[in-house]
Amino acid sequence: MSKKIDYKKDYKHIYMPKTLPEIVEVPMMPFFAIDGSGDPNGEDFAKATEALYSLSYAVRMSYKSDDVPEGYYEYTVFPLEGVWDLLDRSKPATDKSNLKYKIMIRQPDFLTENGFERFLEQTKRKKPNSFLEKVRFEHIADGLSCQMMHRGSFDDEPENFTRMEAFCAEHGFIRTSKIHREIYLSDPRKTEAAKLKTVLRFPVQKG
Repeated sequence: MSKKIDYKKDYKHIYMPKTLPEIVEVPMMPFFAIDGSGDPNGEDFAKATEALYSLSYAVRMSYKSDDVPEGYYEYTVFPLEGVWDLLDRSKPATDKSNLKYKIMIRQPDFLTENGFERFLEQTKRKKPNSFLEKVRFEHIADGLSCQMMHRGSFDDEPENFTRMEAFCAEHGFIRTSKIHREIYLSDPRKTEAAKLKTVLRFPVQKG
């Protein structure tokens, strides 16, 4: 088996940006994803997250099975990510019941559609969760984006989005969508708010 892939080292430019805005090209990648809406502090979000992780770990541990996926390599399970939007744009972004999201976990390149179906059925048997019915296997490319590392509470993110937009204006880029991506490098259940690390990203184009 080849060396273990660790996203913090092997994909550092995507997952470990500096605490200053930068422009990056994000390629097409495979994900398990679930769409939802409402307060992310609620039970639905927790169950959706649990479904994504249980399925992701089924893929990760498949090297122990009798049917190891072709091309399997050892890797660290990727972090949870979320693409965020608003259900009603006339309401403030601080209204968490008005949030619309797609949460996802990146998957290794060897995973196929058939593999997804196999691991989905396996996980439904071993770790029943109604949100497994909502999981899709998708390939997503963010393309040209502005990103930076945010340290601290999720509630303090707007300040850094303002910094990112100012950086884009200064360097000749335009933000192309109000939606944004967050990549959660810390577990908020185990990490105090001031120490949380979250990658912030939004799509841009050359102005």
